[in-house]
Amino acid sequence: MKLPRDLSGHELMRLLRRYGYERTRQVGSHVRLESTIRGQAHRVTIPDHDSLRVGTLNAILSDISDYLGIERSQLESELFGK
Repeated sequence: MKLPRDLSGHELMRLLRRYGYERTRQVGSHVRLESTIRGQAHRVTIPDHDSLRVGTLNAILSDISDYLGIERSQLESELFGK
C-alpha cells in the first residue's frame, strides 16, 4: 500500500486515538503520544507538521505495528482505509 503523501501530524494523531494513544506533552512542534493498551506504556513522537515526510511516517507506523503486534499492512489499512 502506498502511504499518503499529504498526511499532517495532527491527522495522524487523530487516527492513532483508536489505538489508545493520547497526547502527553509537547515541545515545540513535536508531540509525544502514549498508549498503555497492551499493559506497558508505549511512547511515540509525532512532528506536528503540515505534511509528514514518507520516511518519518514509515518509521512511526513500523514502531506502532511492532508494539501492537499486528502486521504493518493491517495497520495501514485500518488507519487509511484502502
